[in-house]
Amino acid sequence: MLTFKLNGQRVQSNAALSESLLSVLIEDFHINGSKFGCGLQQCGSCTVLVDGKPLRACGAPLSSVAGRSVQTLEGLAQAGVPSRLQQAFIDEQAAQCGYCTSGMILTAQAFLERNPNPSEQEVRQALDSNLCRCGAHNRIVKAVLRAAKKVGS
Repeated sequence: MLTFKLNGQRVQSNAALSESLLSVLIEDFHINGSKFGCGLQQCGSCTVLVDGKPLRACGAPLSSVAGRSVQTLEGLAQAGVPSRLQQAFIDEQAAQCGYCTSGMILTAQAFLERNPNPSEQEVRQALDSNLCRCGAHNRIVKAVLRAAKKVGS
């Protein structure tokens, strides 16, 4: 049995330690924000935060989060109220199909923790490895910049 924190709550899993973190989140904990995209840790749809750092959950074994803190898109909202970043995505209509959105938001969340006042170029660079098939990148960048302005004010 493996223990870790999931969105602030201590949880346990009996899944095989080699099982992908993404599979465990979806199948055992019914976390549906993170998506299975490429399965090769390259598209970013499965991104979660582990101890505040982005991790591609599709290729990470469950064993990699033992005793650690995992945050998913669902863990950003407080009492049903979207986080600043989530609200900025809503305000900018930064999701088209929504498949990449969770990974984009979590990658941006970790980035804004490190750089609360980024330039547009820095945001683009930070999100460069997250893929969006719909072409919503410009709105996504605007959303991150909007959230950064609210953080700085």
